[in-house]
Amino acid sequence: MRNIYIKDKVRLMDVNKIRKFCRVFRIILGLGLIAAGVITGIVWFYLGVLPLIAGAVNFCPLCIITKKCDLPEEK
Repeated sequence: MRNIYIKDKVRLMDVNKIRKFCRVFRIILGLGLIAAGVITGIVWFYLGVLPLIAGAVNFCPLCIITKKCDLPEEK
């Protein structure tokens, strides 16, 4: 029983690390795309607002689709 608890705790830590990395990555990607749009004048880069907002509110559409970032369910 103890091994399961430790395993779940490690899984929980891995998921939190993934979520923190994804959030920072989305914010940096969004800012980079917006900066590219400002520099080049190509308005399509302003779609960088989407990952920027997703990172700011900690929402990950890819995690919802793949179910890989989900926290384990409590029993």
